[in-house]
Amino acid sequence: MRTLVAEEIYPVRTMAERVRANVERVIVGKGEVIDLVLVALLCEGHVLLEDVPGIGKTMLAKSVARSLGCTFRRIQFTPDLLPSDVTGLSFFNQRRQEFEFRPGPIFSQIVLADEINRATPRTQSALLECMEERQVTLEGETRALSRPFLVLATQNPIELEGTFPLPEAQLDRFLLRLTLGYPSEEEEKAIVRRFRSENPLEELTPAVTTEELLAMQRLCRDVYVGEPLEDYIVGIVRASRQHASVELGASPRGSLALYHTAQALAAINGRHYVIPDDVKRLARPVLTHRLITSAQMRLRGRDLAEIVTEVVESVPVPAEG
Repeated sequence: MRTLVAEEIYPVRTMAERVRANVERVIVGKGEVIDLVLVALLCEGHVLLEDVPGIGKTMLAKSVARSLGCTFRRIQFTPDLLPSDVTGLSFFNQRRQEFEFRPGPIFSQIVLADEINRATPRTQSALLECMEERQVTLEGETRALSRPFLVLATQNPIELEGTFPLPEAQLDRFLLRLTLGYPSEEEEKAIVRRFRSENPLEELTPAVTTEELLAMQRLCRDVYVGEPLEDYIVGIVRASRQHASVELGASPRGSLALYHTAQALAAINGRHYVIPDDVKRLARPVLTHRLITSAQMRLRGRDLAEIVTEVVESVPVPAEG
């Protein structure tokens, strides 16, 4: 890995500022969440947006897609959705007397998987290969997905009737799990005023091109992570496996996720090197969905975010320099 100089990383920060400003024309008061979605984009990862209805999960996904100028498709997940409705299917063309492939909505650069937990496990599993390997294998033929490729999935954690909880293998495919939360009183007033006469989403235009985004993704991989920071990242993930309340801790994929997201966060903040605060800020969105608590802790209602905080605090922070 080559060593970047400060000037080389500035385009990433500039790009992030343009996209953030564009999205904030629609989404009010969620700059932190927008930054983390940008982190996922720069890491070529996927995002699970988990919150109650009406918070703006779908609106955020649409705003990000329009700001990037990428192809965008929405899949409304329902119990009767079939895997072929996601990936596509081969059909017999009677005019040509041959089989043709009709691509599904997954063959887009940004895919909104709306209410993903309403689909059956069979349909959910159709996303496993797509999200991890960025390809679709049907009838023995493998087709690559275009880049950038991002799955933004939403789910309602409160309403459980008629839903199918995501299995651990599916959850682990998501780089980040984010919640938006209710807006403050002033933010809610701003939302009412902004959407009073028209939807600002309709006026959004791309803030960056696909080529620019791909170039920024490559730059982020060269952000410097010192050996003490590598030890810190690995130490946090390993500590998650030893916590008394955790039955199954984060896998090595969690270490890689924390490493690459820290690089991207440093880049959008204009730094060509990672600091411990980057790792601390990302620990919750990267690790909470990768931990499985013991049955006793679930009965006590222990919050995974609190457990991750305890894990991070148990690992010594690298000394400056």
